[in-house]
Amino acid sequence: MEGNLHTVNAMKQTVKNMKELNVGVIGYGFRAGAVLNVLCHNQQGVEVHIAAVCDPKDKEILEKQMEQDKIDSTNTRFYTDADQMLEKEQLDGVLIGTRCSLHTFYAEKVLNKKIPLFLEKPVATNQADWEKLKNAYEKAGSQVVVSFPLRITPMVEQVKDLIRRMDIGPIQHVAAFNYPTYGGDYYHNWYRDEKETGGLFLQKATHDLDYLNHILELKPVELCAMTSKQVMKGDKPTGLKCEDCPEKATCPEGPVQTVQRGDYIHGPWCCYAQDTGNEDSGTVIVRYETGMHVVYTQNFFARNKKMQKRGAILAGEGGTVEFDWDTNEIIVRKHYQLGEMRCKVETAGNHGGGDIKLAENFIGIMLGTEKSKTPLEQGLLSAHMCLKAKESAQNHCFVKIDYFGGK
Repeated sequence: MEGNLHTVNAMKQTVKNMKELNVGVIGYGFRAGAVLNVLCHNQQGVEVHIAAVCDPKDKEILEKQMEQDKIDSTNTRFYTDADQMLEKEQLDGVLIGTRCSLHTFYAEKVLNKKIPLFLEKPVATNQADWEKLKNAYEKAGSQVVVSFPLRITPMVEQVKDLIRRMDIGPIQHVAAFNYPTYGGDYYHNWYRDEKETGGLFLQKATHDLDYLNHILELKPVELCAMTSKQVMKGDKPTGLKCEDCPEKATCPEGPVQTVQRGDYIHGPWCCYAQDTGNEDSGTVIVRYETGMHVVYTQNFFARNKKMQKRGAILAGEGGTVEFDWDTNEIIVRKHYQLGEMRCKVETAGNHGGGDIKLAENFIGIMLGTEKSKTPLEQGLLSAHMCLKAKESAQNHCFVKIDYFGGK
């Protein structure tokens, strides 16, 4: 009887532990805070505790950030050394939210521990890091959730369903677009450093190429790309800050005009200075295994909020499907029928509802009940395509895609 009671108590403890998860964080910034907020306030009845944070910022600053993100830091332990945190803590999962150039460096450490990993995009910012990450992942074999919320949004799910139900496919041509009117982030803030970003294909197109791969379910085999920097450039002094500029009141990108338009101030540095990095527009053409092709274009200097859009027009043999996350609308048109069908997509949370699904999936992985819906194979494929696009734009040539990573 006593043995049976012990077994029952042990089973109860196991169930309890499965509903309480301890998460570690390496690099606590804006994006990490947003994801952690969703994790900690999940609707699955799972207690997620932020057990440890590794970040060079002072403990008091981090505690204030966590308070602003509505995250309890009462029992959180703070580190400045990731190896020490990973050695001392018993963690069910780790989120990496460092600056982009450090994603691979810390991902290797977590993969070596075989702990479930939530990895921000881009998964790597250069070819050397890409190869290191691929090798570490293949050796570890542990589950990774890449922060690709767009591929699992209700929008993409409905688009895939409509292509099938409305007899639109197979898709033979795609025109995709991304016009973020908050593009000042990439010129006023630390994002202006291309050593950190790897360029704006890796910052933005990595999302869009991923969701397109997911919708098409085809292998990309070749691409060409072009970038330009025509607007966000100038001859202002290196290191100039907006607050020190004599034109700060009249500059359309300055703090005065920005506030008057109702925009938020993107960062302290002048975007017309000699040290402003990053292209300000770019386009990729991708050929897939069937011979069909995709055109994707992105622009970072459009500011009128009516211009903001992100989505695609997919043309199949039977008709077209058009969608835009900024209007939350899908439009279906058949080639040989008059009229159109429009539907609104209900979303909740950031990234068209994708952040909630990412958090739910990561919780399921930590509990051992799910596999990744945004696996690292796809993060590696998207980063590979972006690195190839950068190579193509620099060398003015077509390049082969030789990594596929599954569907």
